[in-house]
Amino acid sequence: MNEENIRYSREDLNEFDQIIQDKLTAARKEFSFIKETLNRSNDSGTDTTASSAKVLEDGAETAEKESMNQLASRQMKFIQQLENAQVRIKNGTYGVCIGTGKLIPKERLRAVPHTQHSIEAKMARRD
Repeated sequence: MNEENIRYSREDLNEFDQIIQDKLTAARKEFSFIKETLNRSNDSGTDTTASSAKVLEDGAETAEKESMNQLASRQMKFIQQLENAQVRIKNGTYGVCIGTGKLIPKERLRAVPHTQHSIEAKMARRD
């Protein structure tokens, strides 16, 4: 049988789906925590006294909010990638490298379940 035509079995896909579901649950919890942290930091700071310490504190708060917003953005992107992987499981294209058309090794999918590239294709993209 030609390797390009091989797909993962339903049993394998169920395993990957469970890995993805576990990662999604954790990612959504982390996203909620980040959102709560951002909301709490937005609610504080009603003191209007102007001192140099307050100005420094405000600068630190702004930098922290920017950092948290970046974390939230990355987390949302990760959640979207995991959800897209679930769609690929449902439509039968999961685990097939979009660069080479070959199956992505199980070890790679277990480590990075949302990937669409084999290591071979990923390295070729960097060149």
